[in-house]
Amino acid sequence: MTFSEIKDAILIGFFLAFMIGPVFFMLIKTSILKGFRAAFVFDIGVICGDISFILMAYYGSKSLLEKIKDDPRLFYIGGLILLVYGIITYLDKGQKNIDETTFVLPEKSNYIKLFFKGFLLNFINIGVLAFWLGMIVIVGSNLQMDASKIFNYFTIIIISYLITDIGKILLAKQLKKKLTPNIAYKIKRAMGILLMIFGIVLILKGFIPKENQIFNHVIEQVE
Repeated sequence: MTFSEIKDAILIGFFLAFMIGPVFFMLIKTSILKGFRAAFVFDIGVICGDISFILMAYYGSKSLLEKIKDDPRLFYIGGLILLVYGIITYLDKGQKNIDETTFVLPEKSNYIKLFFKGFLLNFINIGVLAFWLGMIVIVGSNLQMDASKIFNYFTIIIISYLITDIGKILLAKQLKKKLTPNIAYKIKRAMGILLMIFGIVLILKGFIPKENQIFNHVIEQVE
């Protein structure tokens, strides 16, 4: 993998860790009420849910991606998925009020229950599957559907995600104080806008294959 690919994977992992939603607030809440170990176990469950979605997206679309991997319109598919996910994230008002996101934790730190709570809370969100499907389409195309490169890329994303979450766990009390309902809502909308921008850029890349080299050169300069 190139340095640019590693950097992109790290940034994606960092970005994912700050997606505002039930998992985000549950992680902070678990850290404050139950401590580092309980929050870490919960987070491992969340990440296992992500890994499950990645595997489902990869193996579920592998045969299709193999057939059209050289078609620049593949970016249109991935971009459209990210665009729709971004719109949903932007319009969703479910987390405008943090107090509405209430989860009952066991009185004692039952690590097995916390693990499955994290896994299921993430796994039942079909939007997460849609996001990873879009990422598989984009990354798979860029990496010529090379299984080892794709594995390494998503491994770096997950590790970056986990490290950032550990930082969130350690700073949970400070984050809880600063994340007022209004600020959390604004962050979530900003995340939605970013996803929409990424999606639109990828769609344009798919529509103008002849200018791909110029497009890529501009992106490299921006990065």
